[in-house]
This record gives sequence, structure tokens and C-alpha cells, in this order.
Amino acid sequence: MDEDARTPGYAWYGLAILVAVYILNFIDRQLISILAEDIKRDLGMRDEDLGFLYGTAFGVFYALFGIPLGRLADNWHRVRLLASGLALWSAMTMVSGLARGGAMLAAARVGVGVGEASAAPSAYSLISDWFPKRLRATALAIYSAGLYIGGGVSLGIGALIVQRWNAAYPVDPPFGLHGWQAAFLIVGAPGLLLALVVMSLREPPRPAPRTAAPFAGFFGELLTILPPLTLLGAARRGPRALAGNLAAVALLVGFVYAATRLGEPAAQWSAWGLGVYAVFSWASALRARDPEAFRLIVANPAFVTLLVAYGLNAFLSYSTSLWLPPYAERVLGEAKTTAGLIIGATGALGGFLGTTIGGAVADRLRRRHPAGRVMVVIFGAIAPLPFIVTAFTTHSPAIFYAMVLPMTALGSCALGAAGATTQDLVLPRMRGTATATFLIGTTLLGLALGPYLAGRLSSASGSLSVGVLSLLVTVPIALGAAIAAFRLVPIHEQRLADLHRMSTVN
Repeated sequence: MDEDARTPGYAWYGLAILVAVYILNFIDRQLISILAEDIKRDLGMRDEDLGFLYGTAFGVFYALFGIPLGRLADNWHRVRLLASGLALWSAMTMVSGLARGGAMLAAARVGVGVGEASAAPSAYSLISDWFPKRLRATALAIYSAGLYIGGGVSLGIGALIVQRWNAAYPVDPPFGLHGWQAAFLIVGAPGLLLALVVMSLREPPRPAPRTAAPFAGFFGELLTILPPLTLLGAARRGPRALAGNLAAVALLVGFVYAATRLGEPAAQWSAWGLGVYAVFSWASALRARDPEAFRLIVANPAFVTLLVAYGLNAFLSYSTSLWLPPYAERVLGEAKTTAGLIIGATGALGGFLGTTIGGAVADRLRRRHPAGRVMVVIFGAIAPLPFIVTAFTTHSPAIFYAMVLPMTALGSCALGAAGATTQDLVLPRMRGTATATFLIGTTLLGLALGPYLAGRLSSASGSLSVGVLSLLVTVPIALGAAIAAFRLVPIHEQRLADLHRMSTVN
């Protein structure tokens, strides 16, 4: 797209629809936070079980399917893919409301994760084609604001549904459904209608034509990432590839065995180990199939350090997002509706302000310095810390609620900057794959570990404050990775420009 051309109005209309999709995405994803205390009571769960449901059960499969669906987004009709994924995760949210035990609820969360894995690769790719580079971080930041709007709205809606359902049916509720189950059923339904609206969007033209057989590439990608098909995919690449794959299996099986012997839950570490193994298998296959994409994404130190930096930012953000409402109810004695409405409203406002202002500032800094956007990532790694510490140590509801807005705003400011930088480090044909890879950092590092570890440490210590604040030991690692990315991004952007120029000349 011509950098000086005026962005068409349809791009902003399409962005508005994508924001609505992302709002529902995070309503369905975040709802479990405000329902956590009810689920814990009715299903006899512990804090680490809630962390597993919120993070690992959802996040691992979100990451696992994000890569093949990212490949499909690169080669197929992105609008159809997004509409199909929206319908799936909305239906699985409703299935969550029918759960009678932890296993069924975990299975439904897996389904939500698979469906939502289609959203970011499709949306990031669409936005990158609709908007010029000079506005890309701003557009991605506006889109990403749906994360906090949806997360905030989910708390208020979930609390109100539970309150009114339980008040209306104190005994013998319809079909034996608890208030938290009704909440899942009610919030899942609108997504099925929005999927029809998404189907009406026009697919923008691509810089390069799509492949003739997009689903062949998708199923081929499944052979690289979906166990046990990964063994077949490795065998097709030769004995050496199969031996390396089996060695990775043995290593991770040993890790899971050791973790369970130490008293860790098998489900948590089996799921996480499965995710790590799947990503290893995929990266090995990518190296053989598309060396250029492997070099620009997996083997690119600028990309990797940025992924680690923002992944650890998400490690804290997802943990605080889950545990803020339970802390208000459990420690401060606040009513569910009060906690849900105040945390939801202030969190949504803070997230919207943080992502949009952070994205705009990142774009301005990018014009002054090649790594200007990474400055926002560095800022986002340290700015929220005083507010997190205060929120999870205070016994004053007023101080607690006052911390939510700045904590959320500062914790979210780097999202658009990090996402736009990853897009700048790859060729246009790789945008969907790069997005899916970037999201691994916010799932396997952030979502699949942060909420669980906070819950595990909370159960072990008997203090939710200790559980959350113990995660701050990762901040120096995040800061170091962000500083490394600041140094590396300009170097690798220049190499990409040289590569693109050479391919154009040839």
C-alpha cells in the first residue's frame, strides 16, 4: 500500500468489525475470572486448577493451532477463516456452561482455544493489508484494545448474570444450572450472530497471490505440530529428523515425569510439555520447508528477544487479570457485582487507553528511531510494577480499585508496538505465520505459565498476594530481552530491506 495514500473508509469499517470480534474473544476468554470463586466452590477446585483452566488448558491449544491456522491465513480466505473460528469458540463457550466437572470444563476451554487461534493471524494479516505501514501500529493497537474492553465487559456481565440468576433461582434452578453456568451460556450466544456479519466483509487484495491448494498446506502444517502426527511428519523428512523428534519427546516426557514426582499436577505439565514439543516439531519442519521464513522468524534474534520480552509482560498481565477479582472477593470481602463492575470498567478503560496511546506513541517514536517502538516495550516491562505490588498487598478496597486503571494501562501499552515490530521483521507472505509465532510468547510463556504458577504458589503459601507477587522475579529477564531487542531490531530490519531489494531486482 502506498504510504502517502489516504486510508480508505472501508479499512476503518473493517477494523471496527474486527474490534467487535476481539471484544467477544476476550469476553469468552476472561469470563472465568469473575466466575472463579463460584467454580472453585461448586466443582471443588484449588487455585492451581483455576490457573490451569484459565491459562494452560486454553493457552496451549491456542498456541498449538495458531501456527497451522496462521499458515492457512497466509494462503486462504481470511474472512471465512475468522468467521468459522468465531462460531467455534462461541459454541464452546456455551458448552462450558454445561460442564458438570473439571474435565468437561477443561475440554471446553481447549475448544475455545482452538477456535480463538484463528482470530489473531487473520486479523493481523487483514489489518496489515488494509493499513499502510505508517499507521500499522495505531491500527493494531486499536484492534488490541478489544482485548481490554472484552475482558472488562466480561467481569461486569458475568457478575450481573450470576447475581440475577441466583436471586431468581435460589433453589431448583432450570436444568440444575448454577449462575456461573448460565453466564457461559448467555455470553457465548452473540458470537454466533457476529460470525454472520464477519462473513460479509470483503477480502482485501494481497501483495502476493494465494496458493492454489491452501488446505494442503494447512494439513501439511498439522503433520508438523499436532502429536502424534508430528512423528509421521518427521519421518517424511528422513531418519535424522525422526531421531531428533523422538529425542525431544523423550526429553519432555522425562521433564513431565520429574515434575509429577515432585508433586506437580500431571495435567498442567503434560499440556505445557505437549505445547513445547509441538512448537519444536513445527520449527524443525519450517527450517526444512521454508529456510527463509525460519531465518526471519525462529532464528532471528531480534524476533526472539522481542517475543520473550513481551511474553513475560503477558506472564504478569494474564496473572493479574485472572486474580484481581478473586483477590477483591476473597481478601477484601467485596461483593462479586461490585468487584466485577469496578474492575471491569476501570480495566477496560485502562486497557483501551494503554493500547491506543501506546500504539500512537510507538508510531511516533518509530519515525525518530528504527527501534522506537521497542522503547515502549521496555517501558511496559517496568512501569506497571508499583501498581501491581500495591494492588496485591493493600487491604483497602479504595486503594485496590484505584490501582486497576494505571496497572492495566501501563501493562497494555506495549501490545501494539510489539505486534507491529514483528510484522516489520518479516516479508508480507509471512505475516500470518509471524503473528502465530509471536503469540506463542503470550501463551506458552505468559498465559500457560503465569496464571497457573500464581495459583500454585497461592495454594502452597495460603496467600494470593504471595502467589501473584512471586512472579515479579521474571521482570529482570523481560527487561534484558527488551533491551537486546532494541539493539537488534534496526540491524535485522535493514537486512530485511536489503533482502527485499535484492529479490525485487532479481
